[in-house]
Amino acid sequence: MNMNRLDRTRRRVVLGLLASGLCWAMTVSADGLDSLTQFMKQARSGRAQFSQSVTSPSKAGQPPRVKTSSGSFEFQRPGKFRFDYRKPFVQTLVADGQTLWLHDVDLNQVTARKQAQVLGSTPAALLTAASDLEALKADFVFKAEPDRDGLQWVSATPKAAEGQIRTVMIGLHVADKGPELAVMDVQDTLGQRSVLTFTAFELNPTLTAQAFVFRAPPGVDVIRP
Repeated sequence: MNMNRLDRTRRRVVLGLLASGLCWAMTVSADGLDSLTQFMKQARSGRAQFSQSVTSPSKAGQPPRVKTSSGSFEFQRPGKFRFDYRKPFVQTLVADGQTLWLHDVDLNQVTARKQAQVLGSTPAALLTAASDLEALKADFVFKAEPDRDGLQWVSATPKAAEGQIRTVMIGLHVADKGPELAVMDVQDTLGQRSVLTFTAFELNPTLTAQAFVFRAPPGVDVIRP
């Protein structure tokens, strides 16, 4: 091999190593904010099982009360989602793009609120209201947090001071097909903490339009605050 060919071979090897190192560095430097940005771009719809724990502030020296529930969750952008609570009580929460419906089976009651009035600065808006992260920055301040528990984390703080949400921590699992929603940890202004843990997450499943249609059962009281 002559010297010119040897030099070209060495340059290709060096450039290959530099390119590999750059790709590795970009992968390592990716944080929760990068993963959330990618998730928001990729996830047009989603389906998962969830468990929820709600911890109320302690009172008069008593330990905090913790309530747990579980069920299934579906969403479709823009602005549609459904929580079906199965344990310990059956409840359905449906956002159809215009109205947020809450059906409490035990109370035989449905509450209907205009979606635009109640979802502007809530955790649900992080999943359904916008197609990308930039659109959400009008309502939230986002910050990458240190990795923990095998997840990448982002904090989201509402800009509106009068809202009920103090901060939301979003945990993402980075899978081969892209980031998946794993945890939403919500702290409200009254000191209550609600942690939603998602499992068996499906990215972009085909969901029927009927999944986000709610009709109050006959005989149920419908309240429109």
